[in-house]
Amino acid sequence: MTSNPSSKRKNQQRQASIRIVLLAAILVCVNLLAARFHYGFDLTEEKRFTLSPSTKKMLHSMEEVAVIDVYLKGQLPAGFQRLASSTRECLQYFKEVSGNKVVFRFSDPFEGKTEKEKGPIFQALAKKEIHGTNLQVQDEEGYSEKVIFPYALVQYKGKEYPVNLLENNLQGMNPIEVLNYSESLLEYKFASAINYLTQPDQASVGYIMGNDENLGANTNDALNTIKMLYHLDTIDLHGSMIIPGPGLGTYEAIIINKPRSAFEDKDKFKIDQYIMRGGHVLWLLDGVRASMDSMSRESSQSFLTRDLTLNLEDMLFNYGVRVNPNLIEDMDCNPIPVVVGMLGDKPQTELRPWIYFPVLMPTSKHPIVHNLDPVMSMFTSSIDTIANPDIKKTILLASSKYSRVAPHPVRVSLSMMAFKLDNRMFNKPYQPVAVLLEGKFKSVFNNRLQPDFLKVLKDTLKMPFKSHCDSATSMIVVSDGDLIENDFSEREGTMEMGYWRYTRNRFANKTFFLNCLEYLTDKSGLLECRSKEVKLRLLDSGRVKAEKTKWQWINILLPSGIILVFASVYMFFRKRRYEKKLK
Repeated sequence: MTSNPSSKRKNQQRQASIRIVLLAAILVCVNLLAARFHYGFDLTEEKRFTLSPSTKKMLHSMEEVAVIDVYLKGQLPAGFQRLASSTRECLQYFKEVSGNKVVFRFSDPFEGKTEKEKGPIFQALAKKEIHGTNLQVQDEEGYSEKVIFPYALVQYKGKEYPVNLLENNLQGMNPIEVLNYSESLLEYKFASAINYLTQPDQASVGYIMGNDENLGANTNDALNTIKMLYHLDTIDLHGSMIIPGPGLGTYEAIIINKPRSAFEDKDKFKIDQYIMRGGHVLWLLDGVRASMDSMSRESSQSFLTRDLTLNLEDMLFNYGVRVNPNLIEDMDCNPIPVVVGMLGDKPQTELRPWIYFPVLMPTSKHPIVHNLDPVMSMFTSSIDTIANPDIKKTILLASSKYSRVAPHPVRVSLSMMAFKLDNRMFNKPYQPVAVLLEGKFKSVFNNRLQPDFLKVLKDTLKMPFKSHCDSATSMIVVSDGDLIENDFSEREGTMEMGYWRYTRNRFANKTFFLNCLEYLTDKSGLLECRSKEVKLRLLDSGRVKAEKTKWQWINILLPSGIILVFASVYMFFRKRRYEKKLK
């Protein structure tokens, strides 16, 4: 008995319809699940698409929604389109990890605005520390000027924080490398901004006074920078009984910046006990007295370095370092103007390298200095590290390959600039200038205090003597008291620290300073994100030109050939299957 052909055809059509409906339902379910539960495999060597554990921990702890406005939208050059795309990817990861507590949107502040309306918008953004960048953009009519804002504004709990997406003033990097470096810092910048806004209170930093520390017009930028991110107090060391540390809920870190007079033992004891209770210290110390002002005061072209007795040698030695009484002479240095002749009654000046102003290139992979631009210094001494298995030492900054050390007293003379430098004479390379110390420190006052004094500390002041740290803490020692100074003039006013007005170069002094404070005060560990490195994998331009035609043919013929092979194989097996059925 044969079946009805029309009935068989209807049955086949019904089965085909069911298959289509099921396939559509499966696709919809897969898309819904993919939107709800997104996951990917990061196969890049540097884990480019993986957030650090500290960032994930911070995002999981968010209580409210953070709204992020990114001002990179519209017709942008290819490099900025790539930066915008990387920003979107980074924020998408933030959104997924936080459980949709990060909301972001891209916009162009000038979109649809007239020239008259752009002025107030520009000023309003500038008040939020969001500044425009002029670019040349190619359109149908040629090139035109366009102002873009490579910034984002993070808003959380009624507070906001600007994020600069594009790194500027990176010396020795071409535009592609600058954009690549900017991409590598996106996670750190957004995580730091959100973490800053989520903190109920800012960390407190104490600026130690009492021993002729540096304070005045040349520290304006440093102090104002601290005030933007921390609670800043000055601490009169002579008038304070103690320095309240983290255990007492006060200062997370203290700064000792360029003291010029000796510390008394009672003041050293206050600093020592602050450290023993878990406090953090940023030391900025000179090894000898040396200043360009000495030349003008003595109306001479030279001066001799003088002793600088701070009475801190035993403390620092006990903690693991020694700031040496010497000066580093470095061929990699900043230039200064010198008079080279007269034109009539007017002196003629020329910029020449001044070996006593070393330019320090960070080479460590530590997050404080990883991928950091050079740091400028003035009359810098070397640092020795002392063998101490309990203390971990990390060199953050050092002199260049062509440097040497001049022992105190040093005759500093402008006349030496008349001679050409011979790099063979600079044979003491990589002298440490900034060292990070981490571990459980021991008090320098162990076995040095009278029993009566110990009893008063314990019974009367309720501050028993601490002979060692209960938990690990950290400090940073820098052998240059001028590292965070800013220049100033009557015409230009206060300049930014790290700005060298003779060449108009900006060095990374401020970034280094802020990274040091963040590492000492922040318990979130987000600074580790700075270590992320996005590698550039550029094509060999020579091979591209030489093998251009070959690869064009391969890209055209190979995909077509693969399709033809699969089609031939499919047709072969299909033909054999139907031949068997006919038989």
